[in-house]
Amino acid sequence: VNEVTGKEDLLQEDLSNIVDVGKEIINSDNVDNYVKKLVNHIGKVVFVDRLYQGSVPSVLMDKWEFGSILEKIHADMPEAQDNDSWNLQDGETYDDDVFYQPKVTAKFFNSKDTFEIRLSFTDKQVKESFSDATQLNSFVSMLNTAVENGMTVRLDALIMRTINNMTGETLNADEDGVKAVDLLAGFNATRTEPLARENAIYDPDFIRYASYMIGLYTDRIQKISTLFNVGGQERFTPASDTHLVLLSEFAKGAKVYLESNTINNELVQLPNFESVPYWQGSGKTYNLSDSSKIDVKVSSGAKVAQDMIIGVMFDTQALGVSNLERRTTTNYNSRGEFFTNYYKAEAGYFNDLNENFIVFYLGDEPEEE
Repeated sequence: VNEVTGKEDLLQEDLSNIVDVGKEIINSDNVDNYVKKLVNHIGKVVFVDRLYQGSVPSVLMDKWEFGSILEKIHADMPEAQDNDSWNLQDGETYDDDVFYQPKVTAKFFNSKDTFEIRLSFTDKQVKESFSDATQLNSFVSMLNTAVENGMTVRLDALIMRTINNMTGETLNADEDGVKAVDLLAGFNATRTEPLARENAIYDPDFIRYASYMIGLYTDRIQKISTLFNVGGQERFTPASDTHLVLLSEFAKGAKVYLESNTINNELVQLPNFESVPYWQGSGKTYNLSDSSKIDVKVSSGAKVAQDMIIGVMFDTQALGVSNLERRTTTNYNSRGEFFTNYYKAEAGYFNDLNENFIVFYLGDEPEEE
């Protein structure tokens, strides 16, 4: 008995016989407990048939049957001229026969990712493992679900690579902090005591400032400007075409540390957004330093590594995965009496550096003098 508390100390209890953790192969000693000769039968069969929905931003676009290349045609905005109708001069000539050619540019995208999953099915042999056709159909359905999940994982990876490359291109090209916005530097510029980088996403004042800046940019990109795209083209993005993707740590932090403690929380809510648990990978422990980081090589050959990326905002025409095609071909092997399905998929993807794309991140803390 513990003399301080008057209670017995906790003793170790053997629970190894309480919970069955399962075996992949039944051993020959699985016999009944009566005559010790009868083999135990399977009483219930459960199929792990869970469809994976994925968790990536919705940037899938339409598909087409013929052709491969995606062509984007853009007409430059003509400059308005002064109208002389109310300033006519005696003896002046007003020429009507000048040809004004529209300035039109076209960009072509022809990158494509193709992949397949191969899976074989026996014609007769598999029947010996099941009691009836219903169980067999459930087993085949489980295998098909596993294939669908594999396709979803691969397509999710393609979508995230498309976003991450555009993020890297923007970080690499930005020199003035307009397309790649260092929210921590902006916040610390308003304070006498700088906020530590690792504490930022838990600080209500910082989250409030970040929400304010992100909301501000949704207004800014609606005005035509050359500031918010790598190509320096005149572009604007209506609110209906603005796509905002936030890292989960920041998005959840905004709800827990800011909205939940605010009476009129609709005033501090972020614009409509989608969230992702990581940009490129979770690492081994889902540390923020891993989930918030990208490490990519962009089209110029430059290597871009940046962590603490909390969100990206872009025009729906800035990037996409398009012309997704799915098909299945089958080959039957008469000798072995099995057939193999080849589940194939292909999808085009593109980054258009002439469209608006903004990165929000937390830069390094300033060094103390």
